[in-house]
Amino acid sequence: MNANEYQQLAARTLIEKPDFEISPEEVMISWMAIGLAGEAGEVADLIKKGIYHQQGIDKDKIKKELGDVLWYLSGLAKQMGFTLEEVMEQNINKLKARFPEGYSAERTTFREGDAE
Repeated sequence: MNANEYQQLAARTLIEKPDFEISPEEVMISWMAIGLAGEAGEVADLIKKGIYHQQGIDKDKIKKELGDVLWYLSGLAKQMGFTLEEVMEQNINKLKARFPEGYSAERTTFREGDAE
C-alpha cells in the first residue's frame, strides 16, 4: 500500500461536516480542552529537548508553559462548573485511596475498586 492508497481508503471514514449542532458552551469546553492538550504538549516537548536532545532544561520556559497549562485547566474547570479546589480535593482523595501509605509500585499494578 502506498500513501495515496492509504489516504483514499482512510477517507471513506471521514465526514464532510458534523451532522449536529455544537452549543457555545461545547465550543468553549472543547477550546479549553484542546488548548490544555496543546500546552501540555509544549511542556513535554521542552522536557524531551532538554533531556533527549541534551539541550538542558530551561526552567523559565517550563514555568511559562505550566502557567499556560494552568490557565487552560482553570478555564476548563470553570466551563465544567468545577472550582480548582474541588478538582484538587477529588484528586487528593483518589490518591489517598490508591496509595494509603504513600506511593507503592505494587499499588500501581493492582488498584482495588479503581476502574480508572
